[in-house]
Amino acid sequence: MSAPTTARRTPIRFRESDCDVSAFARLVERTTDLADWPHAAEVQQDVLLYDAAAVRAAVAADREAVEAELVRALTDGPGVVVFRGAFDDLDVVDRVTAVFDAIIADEKADGTAKGDHFAKAGANDRVWNALEKLAVRDPEAFVDYYGNDVLALVSTAWLGPGYQVTSQVNLVRPGGRAQDPHRDYHLGFLSNPVAARYPAHVHLLSPVLTLQGAVAHSDMPVESGPTLYLPYSHQYPQGYLAWRLPEFKEHFAEHHVQLPLAKGDAGFFNPALFHGAGTNVSADVQRSANLLQVSSAFGRAMETVDRVKVAKAVYSALLSRKRSGATAEFLANAVASSTEGYPFPTNLDLDPNVGGLTPLSQTELLHRALAEEWSGERTAAELDAYAGRRSTAAI
Repeated sequence: MSAPTTARRTPIRFRESDCDVSAFARLVERTTDLADWPHAAEVQQDVLLYDAAAVRAAVAADREAVEAELVRALTDGPGVVVFRGAFDDLDVVDRVTAVFDAIIADEKADGTAKGDHFAKAGANDRVWNALEKLAVRDPEAFVDYYGNDVLALVSTAWLGPGYQVTSQVNLVRPGGRAQDPHRDYHLGFLSNPVAARYPAHVHLLSPVLTLQGAVAHSDMPVESGPTLYLPYSHQYPQGYLAWRLPEFKEHFAEHHVQLPLAKGDAGFFNPALFHGAGTNVSADVQRSANLLQVSSAFGRAMETVDRVKVAKAVYSALLSRKRSGATAEFLANAVASSTEGYPFPTNLDLDPNVGGLTPLSQTELLHRALAEEWSGERTAAELDAYAGRRSTAAI
């Protein structure tokens, strides 16, 4: 019989008493060397900047190599990447901005407007579930926007297929105050006593279930308060308990970085990265961003999105783009943002497995509709039947 191992192991749970700001400081005192990142265009303040046009060319030659570099950047690297010119057609961005502005105006008019969760009432504007609202209001703009290849590239690299997209619009006016530094969904939303109840391996798992991102819908000079980041902070294992502690907030305040963005740029980061929106000290810049939370097929998104409603709303636009010569990749990107790519949970009494171990996914259903060019009426009926099969109302 072999002797029991005495190797040091990760504790079953992290505690606030495990958080050591000196160890944290040593971890984040690193320099990002451009030579280590062959597809990056430059490094600014230890953040990797990519030229979207160059990335597109590199993907055409070797997509797997680009995806591998992005995963490395979000794990072993600084934890944040920025794509200059992620949306090369700014008309698409402006069309979507116009829809967001109309939603904000309508929600104010009918008394349902939501204030931003880190600013005093009336200072900023927030649109929750912007993805579904955009799809219903302007399906054409939705498809052209979420057909974006950079969004699909990073999401697939980090999360694999079947990811789920949600989005929230944040419009920060001059005077809008900064957020406290924090980590995000899942564990980052929990209080420290609750987060501490989760085992250490869940703290290590949580970041790989989500990708955080933002698309700039306006130019964002530094004075307008674009996001503050602390590169490499995502690598601190106890970070979900540390970010609320005063000494860690002080370290962030002294060492964070902040990059300006241009309209159409997009940034993506590991959700465990310490970050927070900055203060808008400009005189007249209204900082507008579409905040993206992309979730693993194996996790659950923060918002409830009626994917049947979204799929019905955008189907005619998808079919129109297909008939106009849109690439299969473009259509697949838009469908991925519209539908559920993972078939569970479901009611297996009514929705049995199809050709394998899983039932048909909503994404597969919509791809079939496009391939066979179903009518809008048939597609709507099939989507309703699909939803009905997943319900337990009859039980």
